[in-house]
Amino acid sequence: MKEITIALKSIDDVKEFVKIVNMYDFDVDMVSGRHIVDAKSIMGIFSLDLSKSIKLNIHATDCDKFLDEIKKFAA
Repeated sequence: MKEITIALKSIDDVKEFVKIVNMYDFDVDMVSGRHIVDAKSIMGIFSLDLSKSIKLNIHATDCDKFLDEIKKFAA
């Protein structure tokens, strides 16, 4: 599992992020405080406080391509 921190600053960022995450078979969780949501769920993401950085837990060992695609969201 890999953990990184991201920031989604707009609705368009959320849409693009969810589109990218859904292209991959592995699980990705978003952690904000005590809340954990599936990163493939746009409704789940909007339930988080997006004004703060969010931890991303990637449940895969080979996720370099994914990390490269989401690097623009890195906090």
